[in-house]
Amino acid sequence: MSELLRVEGLSAGYGEAVVLHDISFALGQGQTLALLGRNGTGKTTLINTLAGATRQHGGSIGLGGAALHKLPSHERAKAGIGWVPQERNIFKSLTVHENLTAVARPGAWTPQRVYEMFPRLAERKTNLGTQLSGGEQQMLAMGRALVVNPKLLLLDEPLEGLAPIIVSELLRAISRITRQEGLSAIIVEQHPLAILDISDSTVVLDHGTVVHADRADRLRNDPELLDRLLGVAR
Repeated sequence: MSELLRVEGLSAGYGEAVVLHDISFALGQGQTLALLGRNGTGKTTLINTLAGATRQHGGSIGLGGAALHKLPSHERAKAGIGWVPQERNIFKSLTVHENLTAVARPGAWTPQRVYEMFPRLAERKTNLGTQLSGGEQQMLAMGRALVVNPKLLLLDEPLEGLAPIIVSELLRAISRITRQEGLSAIIVEQHPLAILDISDSTVVLDHGTVVHADRADRLRNDPELLDRLLGVAR
């Protein structure tokens, strides 16, 4: 398995405020990493830093051999980053189809493939972003990230605030994208048991530092560790 992403000694934050301290980890090609931690530990800041939306104070980010940390956010998308932020950030004044075609780049993932994965979006192809439910907006945000045809998909709390039936649908889609299609992904989620089953490795943050990094199955199968690190009891 070849390495796709390597983060070394990363420090970053907002303005002069440093939130992340000396973060290091690696991710292999076709692997999924669960990025976990309690509220306020720096998970979203790390995702935003990989996407180029924070101020980096030190360290390096390499993606497929390219020095990602030297690139602005729009160049990181070209280099292979697909980003689904917490806020989703879809173009609400555009239709579903316009959202997808406005950013699409050549590759395996096309708007048609997104419609096949999310039939709800196909049914609402001509609806504006403002006319979609929260779950449909999340599907559109994921679809928009996919049609960029990224090497690495960043998902920041993709299941947050959604109805159980939508959560199940999104989990199936994420599993298909990563397990069947082999797209590498980093997933932030407040409910770790929801994503550890579909992850290969895990990194746990606390106060902006890495306090645990291991295979996902080891954390999933260790109730005491889950409780100590994340306050999760089976």
